[in-house]
Amino acid sequence: MLFLIGTIVVFGSVAAGYAMHNGNFAILWQPSEFVIILGAALGTVILGNPGFIIKRILKCLKNLFKGTPYKKDDYIQLLMFLFNICKLMKTKGMLAVEEALDNPEGSELFKDYPKFLANHHAVDFFCDYMRMVTMGMDNHYQLEDLMDKEIEKHHHEVVTPAESVNTMADALPALGIVAAVLGVIMTMGSITEPPEILGGLIGAALVGTFFGVLVSYGFFGPMAGLLNKFADSETEYYEVLKSAMIAHVQGNAPVITVEVARKIVPGHLRPSFQEIDKMINGA
Repeated sequence: MLFLIGTIVVFGSVAAGYAMHNGNFAILWQPSEFVIILGAALGTVILGNPGFIIKRILKCLKNLFKGTPYKKDDYIQLLMFLFNICKLMKTKGMLAVEEALDNPEGSELFKDYPKFLANHHAVDFFCDYMRMVTMGMDNHYQLEDLMDKEIEKHHHEVVTPAESVNTMADALPALGIVAAVLGVIMTMGSITEPPEILGGLIGAALVGTFFGVLVSYGFFGPMAGLLNKFADSETEYYEVLKSAMIAHVQGNAPVITVEVARKIVPGHLRPSFQEIDKMINGA
């Protein structure tokens, strides 16, 4: 929703300012310029990325309308899940969760937390490393190193679409100049026309530069920035998971494990100690 509001504010402000100067909107309608600029920009994305990256870009576009990938309730569910499964492992042993780790979709342990269960990559991340712990891997330094490498790899994968869109945004002003130069070339073919005709032709050519700069810094650049923030949010979520698993392997009690994880939650989404304590006592 904020993405749509921001887009309306950007283009609306430019249009309002232009109207205040008694600008002629008809001269701004230059479909050939738009085809040159946007078509060439799309071509740069196709040229610079393999097919699977292009698919990721298309898949990520829906994130622009989500507002935020994670809400406070997502982290509350995650923390409560971590408490309950860590408590079970502490009281009944690691083997008590082995079946749940092999089939999380069919386990009541996971079904009670649908928002976490719906995050398939996060579930796989948790299950893979806890399965390693059940197999006897108790060196938390080695475990943390492996997690860091996987989180870094995952961040690289999810941030690639943002980088590709940002590259396209950087190219748009130059592509606008290309369109403007083509317009000037066409204008030179009408150099014998009277000034009022030439003025219109040159104005139409300059629309290319205007449009390229506007959509670069007013639309695609901010779009890339928003997608990059989504990638950062994904990494923050996995850091919470990692911190809880490391705290558990180090032998901490479930309440301490959850508190360690809670402190890693981003500040604007972090539930208070009292909220989590109340839910733990209620459980």
